[in-house]
Formats: sequence, C-alpha cells, structure tokens
Amino acid sequence: MQQMTTSSRREFMKAAALTGGGLFLGFNWNHAEASPVVVSGENIANGLADFNSYLSIGTDNSITIVSPNPEIGQGIKTAFPLVVAEELDADWSKVKTVQGALDNSKFERQVTGGSGAVPHSWDRLRKAGATARYLLIGAAAKQWKVPASECTTDTGKVFHKASGRSLPYGDLAIAASKLEAPKEVTLKDPKDFKLIGTEVANVDNHNIATGKPMFGIDFHRDGMLIAQIQRPKAFGLKLKSVDAVAAKKMPGIVDVVTFENSVAVVGKSTWEVKKAREVLNIEYEKGADLESSADHDRIFKDLLVNGQPKVHRKEGDIQAAFEEADKIITAEYQCPFLAHSPLEPMNFFAHVRADGVELIGPTQTPDRARGEASKITGIPADKITVEMTRQGGGFGRRLAADYVREAVFVSKLVKAPVKVIWTREDDMTGGTYRPAVRYRFEAALNRAGDMVGYKLRGVGMNAGNPTREDNFPSGAVPNLLIDSVDHPSPITTGPWRAPITNFLAYAEQAFLDEVAEAAGKDPVQFRIELLENAKAKPYGEVKYDIDRMLAVIRLAAEKSQWGKKKGVHQGFSVYFSHRSYVAQVGEVVAVSGAPVLKNVIAAVDCGIVVNKGGSLQQVRGGVVDGTGHAMYGNLTFKDGAPQQNNFDGFRIIRMNEIPEVDVHFVDNGIAPTGLGEPALPPTGAAVANAFYKATGKRLRNQPFILEEAFKGIS
Repeated sequence: MQQMTTSSRREFMKAAALTGGGLFLGFNWNHAEASPVVVSGENIANGLADFNSYLSIGTDNSITIVSPNPEIGQGIKTAFPLVVAEELDADWSKVKTVQGALDNSKFERQVTGGSGAVPHSWDRLRKAGATARYLLIGAAAKQWKVPASECTTDTGKVFHKASGRSLPYGDLAIAASKLEAPKEVTLKDPKDFKLIGTEVANVDNHNIATGKPMFGIDFHRDGMLIAQIQRPKAFGLKLKSVDAVAAKKMPGIVDVVTFENSVAVVGKSTWEVKKAREVLNIEYEKGADLESSADHDRIFKDLLVNGQPKVHRKEGDIQAAFEEADKIITAEYQCPFLAHSPLEPMNFFAHVRADGVELIGPTQTPDRARGEASKITGIPADKITVEMTRQGGGFGRRLAADYVREAVFVSKLVKAPVKVIWTREDDMTGGTYRPAVRYRFEAALNRAGDMVGYKLRGVGMNAGNPTREDNFPSGAVPNLLIDSVDHPSPITTGPWRAPITNFLAYAEQAFLDEVAEAAGKDPVQFRIELLENAKAKPYGEVKYDIDRMLAVIRLAAEKSQWGKKKGVHQGFSVYFSHRSYVAQVGEVVAVSGAPVLKNVIAAVDCGIVVNKGGSLQQVRGGVVDGTGHAMYGNLTFKDGAPQQNNFDGFRIIRMNEIPEVDVHFVDNGIAPTGLGEPALPPTGAAVANAFYKATGKRLRNQPFILEEAFKGIS
C-alpha cells in the first residue's frame, strides 16, 4: 500500500488525468443509492467533473481513492480503500489513498466522531469497487470476444480461464473508461472476502515510523509566524489589562495582540514566543464563580437531593415498586473532570487574506473550523479552504474549534499567516474537559430476587443529559425512572471519547453487580435473565438489540472461562454504544499480596470487521484508555484553576500496568456498526468489579487509585 501526500483531491485528479489517464469513476458520497458513473478524464483535467469522490485506475495499474474523513489514528485512511479494493479484487500493493480537503457541498458527514465513518460509507465504497470491476471485466470480454460471465478477477487482473488469457487492470483502464457504468451491480458475498477481515498494516505506518511531516504540529510554510496564547489561568476570570512592553522587546517578537479573553504573543519561533509570553504582565478580574473541587462536591450532594430534574424515561409505577420491595439497594458513583491529553497538543495554521482564508491543521470537524473562521472574518464560507493533516490523537478534543478560532483571530489582527501552537500545559489547562458527573442509583428487588424497580439520577457539570435513558437495563425493568440535573459551570467541557457512556457505563455496570449480589445471583446470569425477560415481555420500547447483547455476553463468559479459574478474581461488564456491543471480563490476581489487573477479555460485535489489525488496535487501545483513566485520571480545581498541568500531576497508565487484552469478534455478517469508541465504556466496570472480587471493597469513585482498596499503592 502506497501513501500519497497530496492534500488536494482536485489537483491530484487533474494531474492523474493529464499523465496517462485511465478509468475514472465518480461516486456519490451523499446518497448511498446513487450509482457510480464513468467520468471523462478530460473533464477532470478541466475542472468540469462534479462528483463527491473518485476511484481511478491508471494505466500504470495504480488505484486511487479519496478518503474524506479526518484521520486521528482510527485507521479510516486504511479501511476506506480496503473496502474498495475488496470489491475490485485489487492488488493491495497498488492502492493509494488521498486525504480529501473539506468540501461539504460534495461530501456528507466529513467528520471524525461517533464511530460512524465506516457504517456511513460501507455501501458507497463497495458499490464503487464493484462497478469498476464490472467495467474492467466488460473491457476484457469485449477485447477477447468472450462472454463477460466467463471472466474472473483476482489481484488486479482479469482472467479468462478457458483460454488461459489474462490482462492487468492498467491495460484495460482506458477501454473500460469508454463503457457505461451499470445502474445496479452485484456485491460480493461476505464469505468470499479476501482482504476484508484480514490484518492489513496502516497506510501511514512507514511515514509515521520514519518521521515524515504528516501531523499539524509538523506543518511549516516559509514566512509564517508563530503564536502562543495566554488564556486566563482560572475558569471564571476575564481580562482586565495587559502590559506587553517587556514582551515586545524580546528577540524575535513581531507583535502582542488581544482578542476576546486572550492575549497572543506573535513571533518568529516557538521558543521566542514562549519566553516572551512568560514576561507578560496581565491583570484579570472575576467574571463568574471561581469553582473548586470542594464546591463541586457540595453542589453534587445538593442537586442529587434538591435539584429540579428533567425526566428522560419513566415506566410503570416507580413509587409502588419501591414501597412494596423486599430489598432496596442504593449507591452513588462519581467520575471526575478529565483532560483529553492527546499526544499532539492543539495547533493550527491560518492565513486570513482580503479575498479568503486558508486553514490547515488537525481537526475532527473541518466544517466547524470553516464556519468559525467565517464568523470571525465575515468572509463567505465558500472563500475559506480547510486542509486536514493527520492528527496525533483527538479523543473528542479536536471536535472543538477554539484553537482554530485563535489562529484566525491572530492572523486577522497581524495581517500575516500564523500558526498557533499550544504547550502541554496549555493543552491540559485550557479545556475543554470531560464533564464531572455523580450518579445515584436505586434498585428494588422482590422476594425472588427479581429487579422490579430501577432509578437513576445523574448530576453533571456542563454535561447536558449525563444519562442514556434508552440503554440497558431500560426495557428490562417494569418500573423505571431516569432523570438528570445539569449544573452550568464556567469550566468548559466537551465530548470525550465515547461521550457520556465513557463514565455512565462504569457506574451502571458496577451498580448492576451490586444488585446481582444483593439478589444472590451470578452477575453474568443476572444480566442474561434481565435481557431474556425484556425479549419475552419488554417494558416500553427497547432500543438496543437484545440478541446481539446476549451474544457478546455469552462469548465473553465462554472465552474467559467465567467462574472457573482458580486464584483469578473476575469482573464482568457489557455495554451498547455507537451501534456496537462489547462485553468484557477483567481478571485480577494477587501479586506480593496486592491486587493487580492482569487480563481483560473482550467480546465485540461491531458487525463485519473490515481490517482485523486495525480493529484489534481499536479494541485494545480502548481497553487500555478505559483502564488508565478509570484507575488514575483526575483533574481537580482550586478557585477555578486546574491543579494538574502536565503528566507529572495528571497520572496516566504506565507500560507495566497495561493488562493483556484478549479480543474476540462476533461473526454475524451484518454491515459494520462502528468501533472507534465502543470498547472503552465497559472497561471501567469490568475492572472495578474484578477488584471488588479481589478485595471485597466497591470502587464507586474514579480514579480508583484514590479509593481505600488502593491505599499505599501509588
């Protein structure tokens, strides 16, 4: 697999059309039912072709497609061409992928987030590959004067076995371009897949390993200036005055400008602007409450009892269920603010001109970046271009456009091309964080140990609705109430990998273990009973697939030998998020008398696995991420100021703490349903429930390392 570095799909396609030509197939990214069509190379070269995307087959046997979605490490630039190559029977070593620039008049959902890229594009990509294959077979059959039905394809060639003839795709590309594309095309039966489901190396691996300038932090243009922003050191402060006399005298400094609530130091190098920023004399004044973590604890306690909740789902007679219950279980779970802390800090390039704006950098939402630039400059969106670099992690942080706004503001003010670069301290203290949330659960059991009532209240800090009212166990309990209260805080928050479910799943699934224990039932069997009851007699609408959830539960129990291992303490969890289902078993053993997480067994139903190598990485990465943040992640505040500003204070998982992760995929043949996020949510509970089995102490607060069970362990 080769990797192209060209960022403009139009310029690439024009160049391809002018240097050898071949078969160009236009396909519509906005409408899955639309059929691909053959596009004239001349029209492409003249800029007259008007299609979302192109699949090209050159006379040199090269095959190229445009990948429109931002690449943040989820492997989309590998998965997209892999799907096309499968239907095309391509030689994978000849396939190239081009990162598309923003073009939301042509592309639909040009976003990375919500684990939705492959589910959205699956049918479109398959149709494109199958259509190209149909045309190549047609061209070969016409040349050989044989029925197309007698021709087959494999690894970039068309074969006529009866006569022993074969031709590479490149030799047929021009002839195929003269044929009309079919309106309907037959797709492969998944049992015949040769590439899909195998382990394929990421297309960017070589460039990453050899240090090629692929990431936003690497981007450089001669003549551009560097800017660093001084933001208020506490949430709730606003800018009062700035004394920049000393900073402006520092070497390499071009200007110091203010905008909104920020001060930008602009100069010729990162080091020079960093040192100049340190001598700024800035005075702030209070603009909102300066909240501390102690305040949050008080607010949580008050709102759980006295808050005015918004009801999200109510089934049956919840009051009667609890009044008549044989046993009531109540517990509170809490999760702290967390920084996203991607390896690559925020950065972006902007060049604001009178006739337009050029934006280049790492963003999960390029259209949002363009929209914000248009608001700031007053320049129409169609005069603003956005090119996406590869991103050194996002985890939801780059869904926001605050750092893009900064680059646009500064470029506009200094009238020059500018790249804004955040330090690690900026990145960790500048927001936007995973919101802090506290949950209160109540469950009512009858004499038979059946859960007949369930209540959940979530209180969040700028979390919106911190519940997911239609997820399990909703639909499986006759009397149910789910509501929430939101506290508007000056601390900025935003989506964090698997938004809301990343902490809700931990709390829900850990609490269900508490209920199972009170009912005297095995935790796995307890969940199976609930699901089977919901299947036989649902209570309200069931918005998850019971059979898919049961399948991963049973697979995880089987692969982990649930309850059969001596000296191993197992904890179970299962969750549905982003259209996929994941069950996990955490395994804790005693090492020198201390409990240690050794293994996590994951059963995953994400539909058809496109690239097994990439999928394994996504699941293992999700488990490690989920484990690390549940065990160690913690961001606290004092008078509105974050108390942790780098990795010496914001603890992350260490290499020797990473468990073995054993992954098993459910092979049910359905179309892909997403994988970037679903493996993370169930991890916290699988780990917490396993530690409970080992220590007899419930882990109801993250990070676990601060709980009584881990006293003396750093």
